[in-house]
Amino acid sequence: MPRRNHDRKTNRKTAGSRDSRPDSLMGGARIEAGPSGWTDEEFTTRTVPGNRATKAYRCPGCDHEIRPGVAHIVAWPAAELGGPENRRHWHTGCWSGRSTRGLTRRWS
Repeated sequence: MPRRNHDRKTNRKTAGSRDSRPDSLMGGARIEAGPSGWTDEEFTTRTVPGNRATKAYRCPGCDHEIRPGVAHIVAWPAAELGGPENRRHWHTGCWSGRSTRGLTRRWS
């Protein structure tokens, strides 16, 4: 029998997450702290799987291109609805390390 080190029934919050609601209740979106320099603002984030990523985007964390077919994170200020002008697409690793470095590309 496999050994489990945790109870599967507990709902763990994502690191940096400030909202305890499960992703399914928010349509897959989460509320998280913003990047370095924006930590006082909360951001809504959603994961885009690779098979749904059909366009190229520029990651504000590293200023490199996110190519079509690459899974990534979409983030926008939680106070806003997340229209196309407010959403930013981040590499998953860049979003995970957002608290240790500043933005290389600012919101226009």
